[in-house]
Amino acid sequence: MAAPLGGITEGFTSFLFGKNETTRLPVRTSTGQAQAVYLPTAAPGLGDSGVIIGREVYSGKGYVYDPFQLYGQQLPAPHWLVLGESGNGKSALEKTYVLRQLRFRDRQVVVLDAQGEDGVGEWNLIARALGITPIRLDPMAALDGGVKLNPLDPSITLNGQLALLRTIIEVAMGRGLEERAGFALKAAHAHVIATVTERQPVLGDIIDSLRSPNTDSIDALGVSLEEIQTWGLDVALVLDRLVDGDLCGMFDGPTTTGIDLDAPLIVFDLSHIDRNSIAMPILMAIVGVWLEHTWIRPDRKKRIFLVEEAWHIINSPFVAQLFQRLLKFGRRLGLSFIAVVHHLSDVVDGAAAKEASAILKMASTRTIYMQKADEARATGRVLGLPRWAVEIIPTLSPGIAVWDVNGNVQVVKHIITEHERPLVYTDRAMTEDAIAERTRASQQLADDPAA
Repeated sequence: MAAPLGGITEGFTSFLFGKNETTRLPVRTSTGQAQAVYLPTAAPGLGDSGVIIGREVYSGKGYVYDPFQLYGQQLPAPHWLVLGESGNGKSALEKTYVLRQLRFRDRQVVVLDAQGEDGVGEWNLIARALGITPIRLDPMAALDGGVKLNPLDPSITLNGQLALLRTIIEVAMGRGLEERAGFALKAAHAHVIATVTERQPVLGDIIDSLRSPNTDSIDALGVSLEEIQTWGLDVALVLDRLVDGDLCGMFDGPTTTGIDLDAPLIVFDLSHIDRNSIAMPILMAIVGVWLEHTWIRPDRKKRIFLVEEAWHIINSPFVAQLFQRLLKFGRRLGLSFIAVVHHLSDVVDGAAAKEASAILKMASTRTIYMQKADEARATGRVLGLPRWAVEIIPTLSPGIAVWDVNGNVQVVKHIITEHERPLVYTDRAMTEDAIAERTRASQQLADDPAA
């Protein structure tokens, strides 16, 4: 027997809508047609002005990025951090990005090339294709008339020289410079600048002054010659490594003439330097400060400073402080700094956690390639990535990355053209046919840069 309430409801429904229910027949269709029922949505892009990177994975739209176009509107800072495991496309992204930026006439790029194979840096092929000779910093080559960079180059301000000397010493010693040693260095530097006027002062002059202090400094403090010599002893011993020790040859003379700072691409080849030696952060500090005073100019050019193995910079508190100032200063003059590292834990858990955090905050653009799940979660916490982005980072295929541009988060597939491919993939494992193709592409680019 039907429930009384059910009968009342059925009778009321029949009175309002009629006795027969409306039946909708099923529709057979394809997924391509049915997608119109649920229209796809995608976050807005970054505009269409700048360098094309590739394609957004979810929407299929082209992905265009240019920090100079976005700065001041969508970007508070033009600096960029690139993260990810080896073999997932970081190097290919860097190289194609630089090649595409150089198609604009007001762009200029400096690369610190810390990786290499077959005796040259991995940017060597691109440099040659553009008719540019990399600046190879190599202790052995420098002894035989190779390239030198002088920390006391007159183009660097006196305060810049002193700050650089302190950084070199602190990096080599692994600790901050004590006040007395700092005073001995400052007095020696002032004496050298005042007395060496007919040539470029060099590090050897600083060492001589530390070993034979200026009597004016002694009289001013009321201390003995032996005391001030003792204060500067450790400083002199550290600098002696750059003049007559294991680090000699690169910084112990006047800056090599003929370095073309007006070239569209400037490559410092550091591939002959042991990545794990103390020479690498010292070298990066000297190059960074030298560029700050000789390369960055108020001439309305947009400049890109790309540093591979950037953990050498960010993980040293003394070097990081120099680069932190460079980034703040360069931002006003159109400088975009690109730091490439494998893992964020390389820098945030190191001795320079405070300085690393400050530099990371300046990087408003973050590109993250595939990482293991634990590393992805740690990266997400530090960078404030949304949960969905953190979850897909371990699943990303090579060439696909999560892009976070000041909170605009997209998954982007990097696209490499056939002309770029032979210049970008420089692994030693390439086949002979691929190497021949690479050589042809290099020659074509040299003959016709617009190709």
